[in-house]
Order: sequence, then C-alpha cells, then structure tokens
Amino acid sequence: MADPTGREAVAAVWRIESARIVGALARYTGDFALAEDLAQEALAEALVTWPRDGVPRNPAGWLLTVGRRRAIDAFRRRSALDERYAALARDLGEGDVLSGGAPADPARDAEGVLWDPDQIDDDVLALMFISCHPVLSREARVALTLRVVGGLTSDEIAKVFLVPAATVQARITRAKKTLGAARVPFELPSAEERAERLGSVLSVVYLIFTEGSSASSGDSLIRLDLASEAQRLARVLSRLVPDEPEAHGLLALLELTAARFPSRTGPDGEPVLLERQDRRRWDRAAIRRGRAALARAARVGRGLGAYGLQAAIAECHALAPSVEATDWERIVLIYEALGRLAPSPVVDLNRAVAVSMARGPAAALPIVDELVAAGALSNSHLLPSVRGELLTRLDRADEARTELELAVRLCGNERERAVLEHKLADLG
Repeated sequence: MADPTGREAVAAVWRIESARIVGALARYTGDFALAEDLAQEALAEALVTWPRDGVPRNPAGWLLTVGRRRAIDAFRRRSALDERYAALARDLGEGDVLSGGAPADPARDAEGVLWDPDQIDDDVLALMFISCHPVLSREARVALTLRVVGGLTSDEIAKVFLVPAATVQARITRAKKTLGAARVPFELPSAEERAERLGSVLSVVYLIFTEGSSASSGDSLIRLDLASEAQRLARVLSRLVPDEPEAHGLLALLELTAARFPSRTGPDGEPVLLERQDRRRWDRAAIRRGRAALARAARVGRGLGAYGLQAAIAECHALAPSVEATDWERIVLIYEALGRLAPSPVVDLNRAVAVSMARGPAAALPIVDELVAAGALSNSHLLPSVRGELLTRLDRADEARTELELAVRLCGNERERAVLEHKLADLG
C-alpha cells in the first residue's frame, strides 16, 4: 500500500527546494529549459517512489540525483560521451550511470550530489533573473516564476489566474523556447545588467502579490496562497541582493500590506472596509518585519524608491490607531513624491483618496476628474468607484449612482462587486 504521507512529503519538499534543484541542474547542464524538464521528471519519479518505499533521508538530494541521472541519459541519447556527459558523470560511480531511475542507494547517492552551499544563492538568483528575463512577456514571466522559482504546478497556477492549465503550460513552453532561441545563458547577469533587470524581477513578484491581495476575479477577495508565495519570493530576493534597497522596500510593502489580511474579510469572506476593520486583529509580527525591512531599505539606499515609498504609506496605516487618527497629510505628501518618481494613474487615484481624507472630497474630485478626462483606467472599476464615493460624500446622489453602476459593471471580483452594489442600494 502506498503511504499518503509520501505524496505530502513530495509536495512539501518540492515547494521549498524546487528553485535550488532547478538552479543546480541548470548550472550542471547549462540548459535552463532542460533543467526544468529534468526537475519535473524527478518530481514525477518521487511521486511514485516515496509513497511506496518511504521518504529518503535527504529528499532534496534524492531529487537532484534523479535529475542528474536523467540528464546523463539525455546527453547519452544526444551524442554518446560528449564533454557535458563526462562532467556530469565523473562524480558518480561506474554502476550509477546505468539508468535514470531512482537511486539504488538514495542515502549514499544523495549525499554524493549535495550542491556547493556557497553556490545555492547564486543558482536561485540566476533562476529568478532568467524567469523574469525582458525577452519574455509579462504573463510568461509570472507563469515561469511561479513554476520554477515558486514550485507551483501548472494546475495550481491555472487555478490562481482562472485560466485553463493548458494555457499555463503553453505559456511556460513558449517562455522556455523563447529563452532558448535568445540563447539566454544560465548565469548571473553582470552587476550592470542585474541593476537594469532587477526592476523586472521585483515587478513580477509585486504583480503576483497584487493579484493575491486583491483578486481581480473570482469569489474570494484575497488569495492567501498566492500572496504568501509572493512574500516568500520577496524574502528570498531580499537575502540574495541585500544591498538593493528596493528589494527591501518591496518586502516591507508586502509584509505591511499582508498584516491587514486578518481583518480585511468577515466570517463569510465579505470585504471589510478600512474604517470598519478591527485593528486588534492586524498581524503585529508582520508589521514589525515590514518596518524592519523598510528601515533596511532606507539604510542601504539614498532615499526610498517606489516600493519603499508605498511601504512608508502602509506603515502610516499600520501605526495609526484608527482611520481618523491616520496621518493623511503625510500620506498625501508621500503619494506626491511617489507620483514624481513613478507616475501612474493608479498613484494619482490613490493620492485623490488620501486628499479626500485629509482635506475633504471637494479637494479630491478635480484630481479624479482629470483622470477621467485623460481616459485613464477606462477598463477598471477603481476610478468610477472612487468618483462615486466622492460624489456620494458631496451629496450628488444621481451622479454618484451613475458612477457606481459603471463600477459594478466593470468589477470582476464577486466580493468587491457586492460591496459596490450595497453602496448603490444605500443611495436609494
């Protein structure tokens, strides 16, 4: 009888160690796409073997052993004994190269292929930069990052973004082919290239968290598994590039935002607006971690970057005992700085919300009207929902109703839509 705990162990080890395994195999083979395939084959082998024979003493080493054996088989099929085959095989005993199956002696073989601990961070960092390479589309970067760095399966990624698993698999396959066609090597970019491409890596992690913290569709406001995965990736990244202030700024933003998760939804999953949240339920440990990361961002940089500024806004909320006691003027100033550093319609819309809290809705409405006139965020429910709220506070009910009706039509998330419909009903 197969032991169900074996499958659970496979899932746990894979989620924790998959990036290191794929990175190590990519370093050994020099082929990123092949390494990902080999890691998946090792995972499939573990799903069969561990429930039957028990979990090996060194699970990650076992997976790497199988991956290396499969690599040897692949190279043998390609061209007998080429230089890569020799490099891979020299550390294995003569009898160890007979097949790509499970190791005959998992403990011995696993210990024999433990990767250099000083190389692990470089492997994972290279993996993150390759997964977020600028030759890939945004969708491909997200899918590949979740797959090879986050260890999620195609089915899990598909459930996250409510698309067919075949779509996710096609994105990942195309991404690997694109990287191969572009001859992207498995190596750390130069310091100059790393600085240029770090923004892409950070933006993918931020995008994953954003979808997790405010789901764009579906019947859940928050997708904790996705948001938690983004937090984990941010923690890894902040350790791998400790001198990059925006890595710490992003981690701070994610920690401080996630700290409010426990009070953002009610017992039935319904959204709870900020002014009604029980701040006693906010995660104080996450707030401490976020503030510490924000302090590190300030220490290692010359002023906060875009993620650091957003984290500073989140810190204002985290420290305030209530909405009324929040330092809204400071938040307005930070949004103004953020707008100069990283201008976007979303930043302007958030600034308008802060202005409405600090100075009243009449002061904020012109900012929103400018966005409407510019055609910004035309397909998003956010702009009409904010404008509807401002008009409601100004007692312009008919105009507010028109805006909220538009927001309801544009909103893809069932939970948020219900909140907007409730506001509409309150207008009478």
